[in-house]
Amino acid sequence: MSRAHPIISVTGSSGAGTTSVMRTFAQIFRREELSVAFVEGDSFHRYDRTEMKSAIAAAHDRGDHTFSHFGPEANLFEELRDLFQSYGETGTGKIRRYLHNAEEAEPFGQAPGTFTPWETLPDDTDILFYEGLHGAVVTDEVDIARHADLRIGVVPVINLEWIQKLHRDKFTRGYTSEAVTDTILRRMPDYVNYMCTQFSHTDVNFQRVPVVDTSNPFVARSIPTADESMLIIRFRDPHGIDFPYLLSMLHGSFMSRANTIVCPGGKMDLAMQLVFTPMVLRLAERRRAELTAR
Repeated sequence: MSRAHPIISVTGSSGAGTTSVMRTFAQIFRREELSVAFVEGDSFHRYDRTEMKSAIAAAHDRGDHTFSHFGPEANLFEELRDLFQSYGETGTGKIRRYLHNAEEAEPFGQAPGTFTPWETLPDDTDILFYEGLHGAVVTDEVDIARHADLRIGVVPVINLEWIQKLHRDKFTRGYTSEAVTDTILRRMPDYVNYMCTQFSHTDVNFQRVPVVDTSNPFVARSIPTADESMLIIRFRDPHGIDFPYLLSMLHGSFMSRANTIVCPGGKMDLAMQLVFTPMVLRLAERRRAELTAR
């Protein structure tokens, strides 16, 4: 953690909704005129798209049916830790980009599914913002969570997460239902060991819970809408959180525990703006005070 060079990490699995959270934060950063280094978690995968297919096939051949993007073997945990540590100490570090599609790849003259070369972040940013799978990972070898100043978990209930992944991968990426189901099953051990455990280290968790039947996500015809959901917001440390203000601003909300607010799912963007704006401002003010004191 760093007063002069704060880090915000948003963690959630594929299809969880972390990209929507990133858009909300981008609005806050623009409004507050903050210069931000954006880092995508996909850029710290160990293998590009072609290499990952080969690695999965090789794992399958040796009897390993659990090799996945969620686990340490397929990711550069040490390099991500080094980035967080370096940024906290110096305000810079090494990053690269993963090029998801032809539109992203075209300016670089590369094929989709590849990485750009490693480069050094500019040294004049106010905040590093990470969005991806492993922003709060803690293993026997690395502790990424300890380097982030604000850790956020985005965690739809598991059936909703599967529905979102099925629809995205089928209709956006062209995979079959069987292929997506195989991926879900293969990822499950790593999901339990490396994804779920992160949400014990996050400062705030946002969890969307449908209020419609999602009993069999593999036959769901549509993704439950925000208005068909409730949003659970859990604060690891409730001290300093203005719960009466949040309850007054989020119509239809209530507290289910001393550190937990429940509100209509359609209020998610507003809830994030209300919760995170003062947190971002505190990080920015702390940074300015630290730099002034030097």
